[in-house]
Amino acid sequence: MVIGCCDSRVSPEVIFDARPGELFVMRNVANIVPPYAPDERAHGVSAALEFGVAALKVRHIVVLGHAHCGGVKAYAEDAEPLSPGDFIGNWMRIMAPAMEKAGPRGALTQAEYLARLEQANVANSLENLKTFPRLRKLIERGTVAIHGAYFAVATGELLVRDEPSGAFLPVAADDHARLFAR
Repeated sequence: MVIGCCDSRVSPEVIFDARPGELFVMRNVANIVPPYAPDERAHGVSAALEFGVAALKVRHIVVLGHAHCGGVKAYAEDAEPLSPGDFIGNWMRIMAPAMEKAGPRGALTQAEYLARLEQANVANSLENLKTFPRLRKLIERGTVAIHGAYFAVATGELLVRDEPSGAFLPVAADDHARLFAR
């Protein structure tokens, strides 16, 4: 299962060279996974996770972030709402812990800071995956593995998050098959 951004430049099927039926894909603004919230409201990401894990028996979940993410940039710049309902603003507030993890901009350029925030957003979504009780149990048992990935849109380079260090490291084009082996 891949949880990715709705940005058309970041197609999981193309990035992972997948054939039809090989990936279960959930796309939304800024590849956000909200924390577990069992209430009467509709939860698209939660429903997709439940279906992927319970019905499709996925063994790997990849949160795929990317460079030049418009949603992340708008959140970082505290942009004005696009509509009176501000659905995007409410959605992007889920990223608040990622902004805390990214820390202050300091001496970083705008591009460097946004890349740091985009990657912190992936890490935040990975943490939010662990708030789903059933999924957390499957992760602890080793039945399901979660992975963070980051796609550099301009270069086509794929980076994979190293869990112990939290760093995003380049991966060779054919290594993804080994990393996400069934």
